[in-house]
This record gives sequence, structure tokens and C-alpha cells, in this order.
Amino acid sequence: MDTHAKPSSVTKALEILLLGKLHEIKLSLACVLSGGHLLLEDVPGVGKTTLAQGLARQLGLQSTRIQFTSDLLPSEITGGSIFDPVANEYRVHRGPIFTQLVIADEINRATPRTQSALLEAMSVRSVSIEGHTHLLDPNFTVIATQNPSYQTGTYPLPESQLDRFTMSLSLGYPDPSHERQLYAAAQTSETENEPRKCCSADLTTWRRQVEDVHCSSELIAYLQRLVEATRVSDDLALGLSPRAGLQWLAAARAWAFLNDRDHVLPDDIQDVAMPVIKHRCIATHQNSHSASKTLEEIIRNTSVYS
Repeated sequence: MDTHAKPSSVTKALEILLLGKLHEIKLSLACVLSGGHLLLEDVPGVGKTTLAQGLARQLGLQSTRIQFTSDLLPSEITGGSIFDPVANEYRVHRGPIFTQLVIADEINRATPRTQSALLEAMSVRSVSIEGHTHLLDPNFTVIATQNPSYQTGTYPLPESQLDRFTMSLSLGYPDPSHERQLYAAAQTSETENEPRKCCSADLTTWRRQVEDVHCSSELIAYLQRLVEATRVSDDLALGLSPRAGLQWLAAARAWAFLNDRDHVLPDDIQDVAMPVIKHRCIATHQNSHSASKTLEEIIRNTSVYS
């Protein structure tokens, strides 16, 4: 391992793949460094899977890509018991979830029953097969992509599943200048265009350093007030859970770490706020605004220091 490797080398390498998306790349890396799972929602063809595969490669993680379809079975993700006629016994066949990073491609094209196969793994990094618990890799991470819900053949993710994703991001279309660069680069060979792996990153070490980032009691109280405000808002039918608050704090610590600080600032909590919370909250029927608009107002109107 390159002991001098820094997270910034990962973001620089990924920016070659996704031109003009440095902010989204940095948020994605912060999500992984916080120990969380990432949901990428956007129209097809804007680089969701490219970002997921690039993170796996640059972080030196063993990865498995699972294409979610309507006929995918839970056992095809987790595995199951298979009879071995030679040994005359059942043996556990481990599914593709037994890896370090799972790329769940188009997760909302699978049925809710199949989607739920990821719940235990995302919560406690273990899988139950035939009544026995099997531990996953300590760095186990899920990066899922999904198409917009209005597209044909999609199933909405239930709230319990959404709450297990630390962040939800959209890449959006590239701006015209970066899109022209993308087309020009397509004329070169694939090997010439692909960024060289910058390091074999020690993700475990970086995650421990993120955990050591200090957050003052005043800022913890500020974060709790933000969480509470989503629960009492008349414009939100569903506010934030304690799990969401913990993941928000972890993401803020990771954001501070990526900005070379050993302590959290109010800006860190605010900078990661929308990616962490917007997919968890639901607007009431009476709310004339979207949930995102209400959340922006809560963040704007909540005082840092009471």
C-alpha cells in the first residue's frame, strides 16, 4: 500500500471519468468514508455505474455488480444451501453479496421482496442463510443506482430501505463544455482514456480517522435540533429517524476529513445535509412545496447556537 495515499488522489482520478462532477464525487467519497451506503438516482447514461465502479477501483475494493431485474430472486443475492452429492451433505453457497463493495445496478427494477435481501447486510454487515449468520467484510458497502420512479418497470424503494442509504445523489447532465470533452475523448482508445489506479487505498484506516474527527457538544445539539425540526414540521409526513441523525453526523465528520480538518464545523453539517436527508422525508398532501424545499427552509431557519 502507498502509505502516502490521500483521499484527494481518489477524487482527482475519478474526475477524469466524470468531468465537471467534482462536488458529487467528493460527496460520494465522503459517504463511503463515513461507513455508509450510497444511492445514485438519475436517468440512464449519465455515469452512475461509472462512478460506482470507479470508486471500487480507486479504493482498491473487491466489487461485484448485480443487475437487478424483476425476476431476480433474493437467494441469487445472498446465496443458499446446495446439496453436495459427493459429501452427502448441504453446503452453503455464498452469493455475490459476499464482497467488499456491491454495485446494485437499477435496484428499483427488482421486486420489494428482492430489494429486502439487502436490508440485513446494509444494517449489520451480516447475512442469514438457513438460520445461520454469516459475517460480511468489515468494509462492506452498497452503491445502488436507480432510475426515476416515473420510468417503466420500476418499483419504489420502501422507506425502511431508503433509510439505510446514508446519501442519495443525482449526477445530472454534464455542462456543454464538459460534454464536448467527453465526446472528444471517446475518439481515443479505451486504455488511453482510462485513469491509472492512483493507489491501493487503506479504506479501513481512513474510516478510523473519520471517526476521530471531533464534533463539539454545541454542534451535536445543533444537529439534534435540525433532526427534531423535521419531525415536528406540519409540512412533513415523515421526519428523520435516529439512524438518519447518526449517519448525518458521520457524513459531516467525513466531509471535514476530506477538507483536511480534525473537527466539524457548522458548514460541514449543512454541506452534506440535503444528500443525507432529502430521500428520507416525505411531504404532507397539504404541503404546497416539495419535501426538499421544506428541508431547505428548516436548515436556513435553524440557529447553529441556541
